[in-house]
Amino acid sequence: MKININMPAYSSEMGFKLEWEDNFYIDCSVDKETVKISANQEGLISLANHLLNLAQGEVPLNTHLHFDDHNSLEEGSSQIIIEKVK
Repeated sequence: MKININMPAYSSEMGFKLEWEDNFYIDCSVDKETVKISANQEGLISLANHLLNLAQGEVPLNTHLHFDDHNSLEEGSSQIIIEKVK
């Protein structure tokens, strides 16, 4: 399977634009010390896109993505914060 991902270049003025696949589903839960991310194909492709966006060389260190049930995750999901370091 080959998947093409649209990843607009990072801009210090505009940041980066997150591209979401239609009908994505992403849920996150935490049980003791285990984080479980459950997603359909569209959700996994969307997350892959976001990680590649964050990995761009122009993106400053300590930039982070914050997902919760108010902006992208299913209702009742635990928050996800992914930060670029080093």
